[in-house]
Amino acid sequence: LQWLRNPGPQHEKRTLFGDMVCFLFITPLATISGWLCLRGAVDHLHFSSRLEAVGLIALTVALFTIYLFWTLVSFRYHCRLYNEWRRTNQRVILLIPKSANIPSTQQSLLGLQSLKRNSKETIV
Repeated sequence: LQWLRNPGPQHEKRTLFGDMVCFLFITPLATISGWLCLRGAVDHLHFSSRLEAVGLIALTVALFTIYLFWTLVSFRYHCRLYNEWRRTNQRVILLIPKSANIPSTQQSLLGLQSLKRNSKETIV
């Protein structure tokens, strides 16, 4: 969620949103189209020519191959963008435990007592 809130490049966010919308529309359409092609192939095998059945099966295979290729390429692209963002947008806070040897005035100088944690920061 931090990546979506980050005021970085809007192009990447629009691409992610567009791919999610396409995925939500294309998945049911590809499923229904594949099922209809296979049903037609079964009907053609039983009642008419085998050539039309083979054509419908080839169409189904091509449809699902293109769908899987698009899904994998899109997923890989967004994973790469996310990993690049994680690598370049790290915020780390180093917490030093309170020690008995350090006087309290030195601890306050280090800023340990007035340290505010931000939700975007990683505590190490």
